[in-house]
Amino acid sequence: MEAGSRQLLTDCKKWREIYEIRIFMSCSVQLYGSTAYGYPFSMPLIDTHCHLNFNAYKDDLDAVIKRTLDAGMRVINVGSQSSTSKRAVELAQQHPGKLFAAVALHPLHLFETYVNEVEIPFKTREEVFDPKFYGDLAKEPGVVAIGECGLDYFRVPEGVDVETLAKKQKDTFLQQIYLAQEHNLPLILHVRASKEDPQGAYLDLLEVLQHANYTRGVVHCYTGDLDTARKFLDAGCMLSFTGIITFPNAKDLLEVVKFVPLDRVMVETDAPYLAPQPVRGQRNEPLYVQYVAQKIAEVRGLQVSDVEEQTTANAVAFFNLGIY
Repeated sequence: MEAGSRQLLTDCKKWREIYEIRIFMSCSVQLYGSTAYGYPFSMPLIDTHCHLNFNAYKDDLDAVIKRTLDAGMRVINVGSQSSTSKRAVELAQQHPGKLFAAVALHPLHLFETYVNEVEIPFKTREEVFDPKFYGDLAKEPGVVAIGECGLDYFRVPEGVDVETLAKKQKDTFLQQIYLAQEHNLPLILHVRASKEDPQGAYLDLLEVLQHANYTRGVVHCYTGDLDTARKFLDAGCMLSFTGIITFPNAKDLLEVVKFVPLDRVMVETDAPYLAPQPVRGQRNEPLYVQYVAQKIAEVRGLQVSDVEEQTTANAVAFFNLGIY
């Protein structure tokens, strides 16, 4: 067993023992987790989708990682193209058993375009999917998934028609599904529909997955409707929720949060984007995943500790993190 895995196993045994003590004593004393930053956790939350490998953290990455790990958290950094995928792997190998990596080509990077995200606008660099490059990355220690990959119909680059966009995205996505199959890794699925057809991209993505006969995936940042959620669950996928569920206009999405079985749910930040409502306007970071867990507990009438424990167990099993 590698040193990082041994340490994570030791940590997890300690967390379980401490958690059991908390329940037995039925008190509010925080027996584990850093309170120095005001973010104590009863169980080691896992932010299953963030981007500490992005330039948004270039000036204070070490401090952000320290805050995250001091709170007992674990993180999966997700690549979006060759350079950020490689950087995610580097971070995972610098922090074995604590930071993990996913590697893939995001559909937005199939064309050069300007992405006017509210928090952090950026310009994409066009990239052609290279199976060998990503296949080599997939074999590196610390890589636990292929992602994020999928379909994005929300933005159509200037001079590109919708049919061309969809075909190129589907073809590239299919190649990455095959890569996941080859390396026995799950998929982290990106789906963003057009304003005109809010469920279209979801249904197209599910069709591609079923065509490849590989539905071992988690739909990251799920914002689809209840009927579409049922379809993904029936296919065997997991659903992951972000700070969007804390926004004032998330009423319909909260119905999905209430419906999805808790053992099919994961939590994420998608940092540096989508900071939850209590910290809206700030750059997001892994610690803020606590607000997602709190909202899930609130709408389902559960203790936050129940959500923390189950979503952590879900992530460990789905990504085969080897910590239990």
